[in-house]
Amino acid sequence: MRNRALISSLAALAALPVLAVTGTITTETASQTGDIKWQPRSKSYLITVKKNKNDVNVEYKLADVTGLNIARPAALDKAREQGAAGIPALVKLVEEYRMLVWDKVAARYLVEAYLAAGDAKKALDTATKLISDDKSAAYSGELAPAYWQALYRQDKMEVLEKNLNKAASCGDRAASAAALNMRGYLTVQKGKDSPESLRQALTDNYLRVVLMYTDEACKGPRKDAMLAAAECMEKLGMASRADTLKQQAAAL
Repeated sequence: MRNRALISSLAALAALPVLAVTGTITTETASQTGDIKWQPRSKSYLITVKKNKNDVNVEYKLADVTGLNIARPAALDKAREQGAAGIPALVKLVEEYRMLVWDKVAARYLVEAYLAAGDAKKALDTATKLISDDKSAAYSGELAPAYWQALYRQDKMEVLEKNLNKAASCGDRAASAAALNMRGYLTVQKGKDSPESLRQALTDNYLRVVLMYTDEACKGPRKDAMLAAAECMEKLGMASRADTLKQQAAAL
């Protein structure tokens, strides 16, 4: 039954119409508030605004848009908390917010839900479909870390390494920190928890994130790095230092 639900949810993702949400779209010369909809074929936004009590449609190319201001959907975190049961709601949110600020957050939660349900293939299929509209989402932004996990679980190591390399130089510090964490994980897995692999992951990856990525945008990856570093330290017999890192992570 669970697999049927997952298949139905993925089919719904492909079939649902692209919906409009209320927000403000900004370009270098204008700012409009109304119902915004992403048009995947033309790679543009269509906003419907009121003028003299009439609806007027204005189209903006993706390259011309400098900002989108759309409130975080209240249903987003609720759907995430439901795990696999929240997949249908997340599918709907992904479509509602397609290329509209919150789409990659909803997409990340959706991919994570598929992974948690044990279906890495659907996680990867979902992420790949969403990345087709925005190639940079494979190595930067909210969706990238979940996409990397799906690639790893599907043994797509060449594609994974390519995107980790891009993340390191893309300018998105949160993605760069997450990429370092993923590299640390891969190092430990490849070394099968050998002391050498644990030390390498600590010095080359986790502790670099802890010490160098202290800005607010990197709070999530930094906390992940602290917990991963603590796990490595415990395996290396450094229990006191591990406890300190766990306390620091809990305080973030």
